[in-house]
Amino acid sequence: MTEHKTIATHSGSFHADDVFGVGVLMGVFPSHRLLRTRNNALIEPADFAVDVGGLWDADSGRFDHHQRGFTGARPPQLVDGVEKPGVGYASAGLVWSAYGVAYVQALASISGYELDANALEATAHSLDHSLVQYLDIVDTGQGDVAPGIFGLSALVAQLNTNWMEEQGLESDEKARLQEGRFREAIAIVRKFLDRAIIKKISQIRSQDIVRRAPRLLGGRVLHLEQGGMPWTRVVVDEMPEVLFVVYPDSDGNQYQVKTVPVEAGSFASRRDLPKSWSGLRDQELAAVTGVADSVFCHSNLFIAGAHSFDGAVLLAELALLS
Repeated sequence: MTEHKTIATHSGSFHADDVFGVGVLMGVFPSHRLLRTRNNALIEPADFAVDVGGLWDADSGRFDHHQRGFTGARPPQLVDGVEKPGVGYASAGLVWSAYGVAYVQALASISGYELDANALEATAHSLDHSLVQYLDIVDTGQGDVAPGIFGLSALVAQLNTNWMEEQGLESDEKARLQEGRFREAIAIVRKFLDRAIIKKISQIRSQDIVRRAPRLLGGRVLHLEQGGMPWTRVVVDEMPEVLFVVYPDSDGNQYQVKTVPVEAGSFASRRDLPKSWSGLRDQELAAVTGVADSVFCHSNLFIAGAHSFDGAVLLAELALLS
């Protein structure tokens, strides 16, 4: 979107929700002017007002949540069959709910990826679920999702200026220093956001490739011709007969045999590799398996490797027979 826009937010100290909201609008509207002020006379004519202005109205570009009577929240969620209230919005969530899809589309276009409407919506929703709602939770006091300074909200807060840095500065010098830190925070947050989006896009784009991948050894071994491709969700949800996945490693020096977890995120596998392989490498593993180009087997029996594709398939076959 090339139309020039003025994006207003408050001056002074910043938090992750205004940093994120302004950053999203900057990404959607590359031609923009940033205005950091608490002067309502300057805020009112701006195209967007984030975390200021006392109004939530996406159609008019107003994304504040501090006004009396504000009850904006995500839709209720079913948790273990019980309906729970949706997470309340801060400015991050308000902006993302209105412009998240547009931001994903802009980034995908710049990166050379084409996504249909469903994929755009799914990606934006996934990022709200995994990232944006937690910025809102911290900002509105609904919870401290990452105690200490390890959460994104806490880390962003560290970028604010402190009294030692501000000491002796004129008001305009202080404002310039604070705006520089604000822009630094936006760049950092957008870097994390963009990488999370690209990762989600890679997951979506890999799904059909995984579904079409050839099956070996009676359908119990899936062969992925490209390494590093996310496959777990598709295999766990759609391929109950698959016990191992064979694929080249990222360096191209070997092929790996990976077990399939019983569910996404679980450390338990549908079938472990043989116990006698645990922790063995090179000739030791070759002596036990009879596979001459064996490379290693993890001590926890969830991954093994061989230099050749045929060697990896043979390891998988032996694991099936164990």
